[in-house]
Amino acid sequence: MLARLRTYLPTAALAFLIVYFGFHAFTGDRGLLSSKQRDATLAAKSQELAHLRAQRQDLEARARLLRDTSLSADLLEERARSLLGFAHPNDYVIRVKP
Repeated sequence: MLARLRTYLPTAALAFLIVYFGFHAFTGDRGLLSSKQRDATLAAKSQELAHLRAQRQDLEARARLLRDTSLSADLLEERARSLLGFAHPNDYVIRVKP
């Protein structure tokens, strides 16, 4: 009887390995069933990346305007007013509590 079971032992071990790896291929962290969650995470991160790229381009454009070679008077005046807390006599100032 034991000799008869020894012939099926490699087949049973192989079948166990196939079932084990197949189960984890479906339900693991990177399995087929979690692909929707990965896709949703990827979409959210792609949207965040697009937002950050747009913000970076805006900051680079503003920094380019503040360089010595191409100084923008409007941007310089806006920045000076915000840092010093001054307003032009024709400006409307609305105070908001923080």
